[in-house]
Formats: sequence, C-alpha cells, structure tokens
Amino acid sequence: MCTARAFIAYGWTFGYRVGMVIESAQDADHEGLRASPEQLNWTVDGLTIAGLAWGPADGRPVLALHGWLDNAASFEVLAPSLAGCRIVALDLTGHGLSDHRSDDATYLIWDDIPQLLKVIGQLGWPRCTLLGHSRGAMIATLLAAAMPDHVDALITLDGLFPSPQDDRQFVAQMRDSLRYTARVARQAQRRFSSLEDFIERRQRYGVSRDIAARLAVRAVEETADGFVLRNDQRLHSPSAVKLSAGQIEVALRALSVPVLTIWASEGLLKRDWELDVLALAEAAIGELTSATVDGHHHFQMEPLAASEIARHILDFIAGLDKGGTEAASTAS
Repeated sequence: MCTARAFIAYGWTFGYRVGMVIESAQDADHEGLRASPEQLNWTVDGLTIAGLAWGPADGRPVLALHGWLDNAASFEVLAPSLAGCRIVALDLTGHGLSDHRSDDATYLIWDDIPQLLKVIGQLGWPRCTLLGHSRGAMIATLLAAAMPDHVDALITLDGLFPSPQDDRQFVAQMRDSLRYTARVARQAQRRFSSLEDFIERRQRYGVSRDIAARLAVRAVEETADGFVLRNDQRLHSPSAVKLSAGQIEVALRALSVPVLTIWASEGLLKRDWELDVLALAEAAIGELTSATVDGHHHFQMEPLAASEIARHILDFIAGLDKGGTEAASTAS
C-alpha cells in the first residue's frame, strides 16, 4: 500500500460512507483492512460457494474472481491495500472450498455467470465493481458485457478474454472435450504425499514458493490417505466450445462501464496470441484505462507488484467517484 497518498471513497450511489479518507496504513488498520479476512459462504443452486472478505461492510462493493485452478487466496496480498473497498473474493465452483458442480454440468467461462449474479443478490449489492484475474477476468468481462445493470466498473488483472478459436476447429474442439472429460471422470482425485509436495509441484508452473503456499491452504485437503486436491478435475478438460474472434470483439464493444486493464510485464501478453490484445481492447472498449506492472502472471500476489496494482485501482476508483459526484452536482 502506498502510505503517503490519500484515497477518498465518495460512495455516491451504493449507500457506503461518503468522503471516507484513508491517509495511511494506520488508517487502513483502523478500517479493518489489515485484519484477517472473513470466511464467508453462500448456497447457490444447491451448491456451497465459499469466499473471503476484506474491508468494511459498507465499503465500495468489489467482487473478486480468481484464475484457473486458483482460489480466493489469490487476492489476499492485494485486497488489504484497496482502502475504502469491501472486497469479496470467491472460490468459484469447482475450486478451493466451494462445491463441485453436478456430473452433468460444465465449466465453460459463461457457466459461472448465473451463480455470480445470485451471490451478488445475496450480498445485497444493487451493483458492484468486478475485479478479475486471468480466467476470472474473462468471466468478469462477459458478465459486465451481458449484465451491465449489475456492474459499475470492470477491473481486469492480466486477462480480458480467452484466446479465440477459428470456426473451422469447432467440431475438433468438441471432440477433444468429450473424450478428455470422459477420461477424467474415471480418474481418482490427485493426491500428494504432503503439503510440501503440492507446493513444490505448483512451483513448477512458474509461481514462487510464497504464492504456492498461499494457494495451498484452500487448494488441498488433508485426509487419512494424504493430501487431496480439492479442485474438480474436470477443470482440466478442454472447453467444448470456445469463443471466436468475432464474438470476442462483440463482447468488448458491448462493455458500457468504465474498464481498467492491468497487465503483467511477464504475463499473458508474452504469449503468441492470434489477436493483438491491446489494439483490440483499445479499439473496441469505449471507456478504457490500461496499465502494465512489472511481474509475472500472478503479480497480484507479489507484494511489490500488488502495491503498484493497488495504486492503479485506487486512482481508477477515485476517478469514477469524482465523475459520479460531479454528475450528481450537475443534475441537481
């Protein structure tokens, strides 16, 4: 957290405190941002969805969505620095402490949206800011595009939309998904000899030991036979259907809320994309702010990068609130 700057949360539309000023880390402590997160859960469609929350109950509503095979702990470094916000981070279904979906269900990125809308409803939020990392950013983008009445802004961290697929690959993609899903259904849940075993294996996928250890708390469960991965194995299956370049562009052009995209310097943009991600976002999104922060894909879990990300987010939110206050003043 940048302790030398003040952040003002005007809260002009949602009923949270007006003009709350956070001057320092000490003030953040007073507001409860530095305390251990609250453990939350909701029942949606007969499934338990677990989550974590930081910040005052009357802070700016922010729903945080993690990436593929991660969990709510993905935000535990960043969230305490987002002063003035009520951050609610979910374990998306099939991840962490949340239930797995039924045997006949799928994990396409748009499958999460109905459940997210129900969680937002149970939270009592008329609208909220969406904060998504990686796969969570893709889900958040589709939610903001399709249901803007529930969203006041979109913030994405090293993600925005999935890699598009040529229409000619449609049948092959579905075939691969069906075959792999059937194979996964016959497999037992992955086991690890110890928590350290999981942490070491997760490190092989390019994250630091600290990040792997943070995710491990909600990712594995200790049993009499060792440590078992909690994630639903069907998450490893290829999607039966993927978005085309045209569909992605339509979704981006449908975004009617302010958007902040923050990219990791060594993250997804380093991949070989069929589309120019930055150019498409700039051309298609009406109200876009973009930034790049030094770090790898999980940069929001790296303390230095998380501090810089927080500054970008707080500046963005302050701009939204200032614009809203000015608009309200003009209208009156």
